[in-house]
Amino acid sequence: MKEEEYVSLPFFGIPKLLPYIKKYIPGIILMVSLGMTASIFDALSPLFNRYALDHFVADNTLDGLGVFIALYVGLLVVYMLDNFATTYLCGKTEMSVNRDLRNAAFSHLQELSFSYYNRNNVGYIHARVMSDTEKIGVLVAWRLMDMIWNGSYVVFVIVEMFVLDARLALYVCALVPVVALLVAYFQKKLIKENRYIRELNSAITGDLNEGITGARSVKALLAEERMKSILGRHTKEMEKRSVKAARHSSFFTAAVSMMSTFALAIVLFRGGILSQDGVMKLGTLSVFLTCALGMLEPVQFMVVTFSEIIAVQVNIERLTKLLETEADVSDTKEVIEKYGDSFAPKRENWEELQGEVEFQDVSFHYPDGDEYVLEHFNLKVEKGMNVAIVGETGAGKSTLVNLVCRFFEPTSGRVLIDGRDARERSQIWLHSNIGYMLQTPHLFSGSIRDNLRYGKADATDEEILEALKLVSADGIVKRAEKGLDTEAGEGGDSLSTGEKQLLSFARALLADPKILVLDEATASIDTVTEKAIQKAIATVTKNRTSFVIAHRLSTITVADLIHMVHDGKITERGTHRELMEKRGAYYRLFSRQYEELAYEE
Repeated sequence: MKEEEYVSLPFFGIPKLLPYIKKYIPGIILMVSLGMTASIFDALSPLFNRYALDHFVADNTLDGLGVFIALYVGLLVVYMLDNFATTYLCGKTEMSVNRDLRNAAFSHLQELSFSYYNRNNVGYIHARVMSDTEKIGVLVAWRLMDMIWNGSYVVFVIVEMFVLDARLALYVCALVPVVALLVAYFQKKLIKENRYIRELNSAITGDLNEGITGARSVKALLAEERMKSILGRHTKEMEKRSVKAARHSSFFTAAVSMMSTFALAIVLFRGGILSQDGVMKLGTLSVFLTCALGMLEPVQFMVVTFSEIIAVQVNIERLTKLLETEADVSDTKEVIEKYGDSFAPKRENWEELQGEVEFQDVSFHYPDGDEYVLEHFNLKVEKGMNVAIVGETGAGKSTLVNLVCRFFEPTSGRVLIDGRDARERSQIWLHSNIGYMLQTPHLFSGSIRDNLRYGKADATDEEILEALKLVSADGIVKRAEKGLDTEAGEGGDSLSTGEKQLLSFARALLADPKILVLDEATASIDTVTEKAIQKAIATVTKNRTSFVIAHRLSTITVADLIHMVHDGKITERGTHRELMEKRGAYYRLFSRQYEELAYEE
């Protein structure tokens, strides 16, 4: 697995998060203030022991004991309330930041172009939205609080020791630069290992996703051992890298722990001599011992927390990289200002789409490739025409309709919609007027009714049933036990491929699009259903611009115009009868399919 390149971010990347956490800054400030208050109490509490030893024990008296107890209990109650408020604020901040980051990431993913999903698998994207945001939420709340509390506690303890005995405090603090050097040494190693661990985690998530969603194909291809081997290789590398990172962290923690132990030894040795000589009272020595022991755990905890913060920098880098990814297809500020965007459309400014489409000298290659799929392509489709596009695999058929829908932008040239460059109006305006039927239909989790209402949110049951009847899919609902309330299952798994195709067709029709795109839409439908679909297509494409990409040429014989595409160029065009009379490539392809169909029968 290749390690992804990153650029280290200043202050662990936290400034990159400010746009997403700035509204929580007042709460974070309050949280930090309460944490520092608690650390002050922890740092000053040994002074109560000092007073008790020097006053009640050394002087052998109980004078003022009641006031002492009342004051101590009162401060303890305040301390407990402080801890409760701090914990509540930390939890609330973590959950709120998680929610906002996930919403921001998911919203941005909706705006990215198809090419982004071609370059990144589901596991990688899922890890960005779920795992990375979770770790960042923990950082902003709990890890920040841990560093503030422990850091302020150590500072207050050091000040306290200097006030009591500057020389002895200086001995203890002399070890701080050593700890700083240890941090600097291990920081780079931990960042490198944790970056690679995160990438491996994404790869493992992707392996699991492929193994689960593709379970049928895995079993059909007897690929269980191959899938297990791929996952095993990644998990083994994950274990190796994790152990290596844990080893660095262990050395780091052990070294700092040793420095803290040295500090305790110094206090015991030097403080014991001062106490024996009568220079230092027993209560003061008790404070130093408590402070030295008290510094041990916070310093160790700060080291662990610092290591975790270093690791989370990778999560911040990856999430911000996603959030800063620009879509290959985007609207200009002027277009958005007039037409709105996907989340805030300004429908009052939308013109009615007529359906005329024209390619003007269009050349195109995919963003992640250099080979042109279309070159100097020209085509004009009048309003209401039923245009069929046929050709061999890779000829550029789907590319044509993807450009019409603005799923991709032309590398050069223009695509005109109603005589205007498609880029002069918003994507949401165009997409709201297009019905797209894919070769591989996708249904969402929910009922059949819910899925069809993705085409028209306020569609009545009567409208839904009419659309189903139009595409000969009403039988699906009649056969289902719960009718329209039947669950489609995840991805429509409770239905056959043909049923999903028919329901997707009905969903597209409910939107009453001005432009209809059928991309191999009848590929998964049996011959009997295909005849009914042909009648439906003839009905729904009437007075509506339609593009039909067909593998089965029998489905496009009634098209107004058929284009034979080869290597991104139109090699033949005409009606079915005209092309058959020419006896060219279309004739040969149609004849071959007809013979194959006759043989199968």
